[in-house]
Amino acid sequence: MLQNAYKDKVVAITGAKGGIGEGLAKMFADQGAIVALSDLQSPDAAAARVGGHAYVCNVADEASVKAFTEAVKRDHGLIDIYCSNAGVGYGDGPDGLVTGGDNASWETSWQVNLMGSVYAGRALFADWVKRGSGRFIITASAAGLLNQIGSASYSVTKHAAVGLAEAMAITHKDDGIEVHCICPQYVRSDMTKGQKFAEENKDGLLEPSDVAAALHNAIQAGDFLVLSHPVVGDYFKGKAMDYNRYISGMAKLKAKTAREDLPLH
Repeated sequence: MLQNAYKDKVVAITGAKGGIGEGLAKMFADQGAIVALSDLQSPDAAAARVGGHAYVCNVADEASVKAFTEAVKRDHGLIDIYCSNAGVGYGDGPDGLVTGGDNASWETSWQVNLMGSVYAGRALFADWVKRGSGRFIITASAAGLLNQIGSASYSVTKHAAVGLAEAMAITHKDDGIEVHCICPQYVRSDMTKGQKFAEENKDGLLEPSDVAAALHNAIQAGDFLVLSHPVVGDYFKGKAMDYNRYISGMAKLKAKTAREDLPLH
């Protein structure tokens, strides 16, 4: 890893009180960046562990996202890198229907997993276009390329997050703005704690630092898609080549998968 690759860059990260968010913060801080960590409650402990600065941000509220970006700009200067990392996941409910889950859980999933990135883009892109540089990173999920059995709202909104990252990358490619989309499977975090699959496969879980290293490599290589679990790329190619086989295989997997095994990251 290049030493001081992000020296003096201002990096803002949502959902950073632990897990992937804190892992990203540590990677950037270790490489010389000024890191602003945010979460629903101030992530003071995580900020202290990585040598960053703690803020409060509710990504489901556009005013809160704007206030976070403005506070970071006021305290540290224009944001160079924004990691839209906050995410939520809900199950379909006891009936198992794809339309399961109440309206509130669907709306929260939509606001957090997708609109939080839209709000951040609105707050940042105008300045970045004027400056001719900026980097926007969305933590989606393998579920955004494949699917998460037992959580339609998670899969749908993470697909939307991947689509938004693509749209940002396409629209602003000529503006000097780089976009990356992280699509991990299971990673050791509060989100996977207590889940049957994660508990039974502890040795196979990646650490947040592994995801951060994959992001760093993708930034250096100029790659849009960040696959901390390379097998996801193979699954994605297989899905595109034979959709019917993919659907049939996932349907068989559903019969073997407990509903509590979600989400994928």
